[in-house]
Amino acid sequence: MPQHVAAIDQGTTSTRCIIFDRRGQALGQAQAEHKQLYPRAGWVEHDPEEIWQRTQQVIAGALAAACLQRGDLAAVGLANQRETTVVWDRHSGKPLHNAIVWQDTRTDRLCADLAGAAGPDRYRGRTGLPLATYFAGPKLRWLLDNVAGLRAAAESGEALFGTVDSYLVWWLTGGPRGGRHVTDVTNASRTLLMNLRTLAWDGQMLSDLAIPRQMLPEIRSSAEVYGTATGPLEGVPVAGILGDQQAALVGQTCFKPGEAKNTYGTGCFLLLNTGSEPANSRHGLLTTVAYRFGDSQVVYALEGSIAVSGALVQWLRDNLGLIARSADVEALADSVSDNGGVYFVPAFSGLFAPRWRPDARGVIVGLTRYANRGHIARAALEAAAYQTREVVEAMEADCGVRLSSLRVDGGMTVNASLLQFQADILGVPVLKPTVAETTALGAAYAAGLAVGFWSGLDELRENWAVAGVWQPKMAERERERLYGDWQRAVERSLGWA
Repeated sequence: MPQHVAAIDQGTTSTRCIIFDRRGQALGQAQAEHKQLYPRAGWVEHDPEEIWQRTQQVIAGALAAACLQRGDLAAVGLANQRETTVVWDRHSGKPLHNAIVWQDTRTDRLCADLAGAAGPDRYRGRTGLPLATYFAGPKLRWLLDNVAGLRAAAESGEALFGTVDSYLVWWLTGGPRGGRHVTDVTNASRTLLMNLRTLAWDGQMLSDLAIPRQMLPEIRSSAEVYGTATGPLEGVPVAGILGDQQAALVGQTCFKPGEAKNTYGTGCFLLLNTGSEPANSRHGLLTTVAYRFGDSQVVYALEGSIAVSGALVQWLRDNLGLIARSADVEALADSVSDNGGVYFVPAFSGLFAPRWRPDARGVIVGLTRYANRGHIARAALEAAAYQTREVVEAMEADCGVRLSSLRVDGGMTVNASLLQFQADILGVPVLKPTVAETTALGAAYAAGLAVGFWSGLDELRENWAVAGVWQPKMAERERERLYGDWQRAVERSLGWA
C-alpha cells in the first residue's frame, strides 16, 4: 500500500512539489521559479505554459529527492495562487493570453463601473467579496473584452476558463485527451462568480459580468478524486484542490471555529475559521470558503488579504539591488537597532484588507540623512507585521473576540526578527509549527483524506507540533507609538493613482 502523498504548491513566484509521509513530514521536495511579466505599470502576468513546465519538473525532482516512484504515492493534491486567471483552448491546451495575476490592477475602471452608485459592496451579500481588482471574475471579463476572438470561442465552448488549479488539474488528468475541467469551492469563492451559500455559479453575477457559463469549470469539493493523473504521475489519483491560503489553514489544522493562521508569502493572508455559517464583515475583511471535504458540511472563514509582504523583499533584491539573496534581508535589518523613523508602505497594487484602496501606491516616509540600507530593510520587514495588526484588529471587531495567539507559516517565517516584531506589535504570542510549508501540507491532507490515507481530522491534529514561540517583549507605550506612526505613513500612500 502506498505510504506517501504528494502536494503541488503552485505559488505566485514559484512552483514546488513536496512528498509527505503519514506523520506529515516532508521526505523530498523540488522548487522552480517562473518569470514575472510586467507589460505596463500595474499589470502583472504569468506564462501558463511555463508554469505547467515547472510543475512537471518539480514533480520529477521531488520523487528523485525522496528516492520514490509514482507507485509509492497514494494521491496528489494541489494548492495554488488564487484569483490568477487563465483562458486556454479546449483542443490544444494553448493559452489564449498570458495569465492575469491576482496582483494585477488593470480592471480598476471596470470594477468602479460595476460598483456604480451601490459602491464596492454591491455583490458582497452574494459573493462575500467587494468589487476589487483582486478577484478573477473582472479579470476574465477584461480578457473577453480585449482578446480578439475570445468571446466567440467562449460562447462556442472552445475556450476554457479557470484559476491556476483548473488549468493544472486539466493538464494533470490528460489535457486535450480527456482532462477534467474542475475547480474546488475555495478557488471558486475567489472569482466573484460563485454564490457563497449555494456553492454554485451565480446567474446574476454571470449576467452582470457578461461571462458565458459554458467556459466555466465544474465546482467540486476540496477533497475528492477528480481523475487519474497522466504523465509523470501516471495512475496517481488527483484528489485534493485548495486555494493556497485555505490550504495553509488546513495544514495548520485550524478546524475549529475561532482558530486562525497567518501566512507570510508573496502577500500576507490571515484566515479565521468561522464554522458552518458565513460571517459578514463590517470592517473590510473577505468572507470566503475555508474548505469542504467530500460530502461534509462546508466550512467558512474570514480573511484579511495583504497584497505585498515577501514580494517587498524580492523588490529590494531585484529592483534596488539592496541584497543579493532574499535570505540576506534579516542580517541587513538586524544591522540597525530600530527603524530609524523609517516606514515603508508597500502599496504596489493598492491596499487590500482592511482598507481596499486601489488608489494607494507605495511610499517610504521618515527618511533623514541618518537613514541607511539597514533601516529600509527593517522597515520592509516591519511592514508585514503592521499590516497584519490592521487585519487582526478588523477581525477582532467583526467577531468580538480578542486573538490570544497567532499561528504563522510561509517562507518569511524563517526570519526570527520578523516573528519577534510581530509578537511585539500584536502583544500576543506567535507560534510556528514544525512544518513551515503548511500550504503544501494542507493540499496533501485534502488529497489523503479523499483516498482514506488519513482517517480524519483528529489524526491530522496529532501531526501538528510547535517548533518555536515568540513572546511579546515590547512595552505598550512603544508598541502604540510605532503603530501610530505606521498609520500616519499609510495616510501618505493614499490618493496617488
